[in-house]
Amino acid sequence: MNRTHITAPTELLDLVGRPLGASTWLDITQDRVNMFAEATGDRQWIHVDPVRAAAGPFGGPIAHGYLTLALAPMFIAEVLVVEHLAAALNYGLNKVRFPAPVPVGGQLRGVVTLKAADVRPTGIEAVFTVVFELAGSDRPACVAEFVALYR
Repeated sequence: MNRTHITAPTELLDLVGRPLGASTWLDITQDRVNMFAEATGDRQWIHVDPVRAAAGPFGGPIAHGYLTLALAPMFIAEVLVVEHLAAALNYGLNKVRFPAPVPVGGQLRGVVTLKAADVRPTGIEAVFTVVFELAGSDRPACVAEFVALYR
C-alpha cells in the first residue's frame, strides 16, 4: 500500500491531479453485506439470501452498490494521512457509477486521485476520484467523485 502524508489540509492544493495511493485489499464477506442490509433496511435477496442468489443473475450474492460506495472515506483515509487536522467531513458526491457487481467473497481496494482542491471559508474542499478495483476483474466495481471538507 502506498500513502501520501501531508502536515496540513492546505497542502492538498499542491497535490491536485496526483495519484495519492491505493488502499489494501478488503474482503467483502457475507457478514459485512448482512450488517449493511440491517443498517439500511435493504434486505433484497440478491444480497442476503445466498441460496436464492446462487440461482440468480450473478450466481451468488452480491454486495450493495451503496456498501461499496460507503467504503470511500475509509479508502481515502488509508491512502491520505493529514497530520494536523481538526476534522475531515463528507461533503457530497459529484458522479457515481457501478460498472461491475461485487460478489460476496470478492476483494475491493480504492485507488485514489485528488481531482481538485479549493479554499473555502470553512476549510479546504477536496474532490477525490476513487476507483474501486475488484480483484480479478478488468472492470472497476465503482468509480466515484467524492467531495470532502478538511479543517
